[in-house]
Amino acid sequence: MSLTAEEIERYKRHLVLREVGGAGQQKLKAARVLLVGAGGLGSPLAVYLAAAGIGTIGLVDDDVVSLSNLQRQILHDTEHVGVPKVDSGRKAIGRLNPHVAVETHPVRLNAANALDIIGQYDIICDGSDNFATRYLVSDACYLAGKTLVFGAVGPFDGYVTTFKPHEKNGEGKPFASYRCLFPEAPPAGTVANCSEVGVLGAIVGVIGTLQAVEVLKEITGAGESLAGRLMIYDALGSRFESVNIGWDPGNPLSGQNPTITDLTIHTSGDDAAACGQ
Repeated sequence: MSLTAEEIERYKRHLVLREVGGAGQQKLKAARVLLVGAGGLGSPLAVYLAAAGIGTIGLVDDDVVSLSNLQRQILHDTEHVGVPKVDSGRKAIGRLNPHVAVETHPVRLNAANALDIIGQYDIICDGSDNFATRYLVSDACYLAGKTLVFGAVGPFDGYVTTFKPHEKNGEGKPFASYRCLFPEAPPAGTVANCSEVGVLGAIVGVIGTLQAVEVLKEITGAGESLAGRLMIYDALGSRFESVNIGWDPGNPLSGQNPTITDLTIHTSGDDAAACGQ
């Protein structure tokens, strides 16, 4: 996929990078990336992926912009309060980079539509704010054979990793899935969400930006994948650390004897909401 003269000028700081160059920039232009959640994590993800020249960005979110979002969700502004986040996001991306196509999915992600939506993209980014969505997205990505770049935040901390359990590591073992790290969701009501405990706005900027970096690395092949490692950011302590996460052969999704072979496990109860942090 060739670059126009305007794109060459726009991306020239990429083009001089040995790890990206013209071939890498063409891969970015050809790539299709889905953002699950157009909120706190989805905002820096959308901005940096659009600026980098990702050819197609998908936004899935059924929420509207509220005034309380603007403390951290930098994709949106005061003028767009009350507007669906996918529409506000599409306009913001268009202002930043008209070469990027934006596909909007103003729906609640659920067992019925997850595989169809996720299957349209090369890489999936999870910026959701609830466990139901995280398990749904992770299971759907595994079943669809898609790489998942995951992020989550607390009030002053954050976590990033890449899940690609459909691939194997250098030892010939599958990479870990989300269910290897968290076999089951915590009981309802035991983990407070950001509306209850708060979150420092810049935290989601750090974590969402790190997710964007990992997406660009996965597409261009630059550097070392974060698959098999969990990056932890402690803002109050001003430090990062990384811990290894391995494949659990007993996990019900990607283990040796899987019991989750479709998304019917997600059909009970309320549908998962694809809103952002």
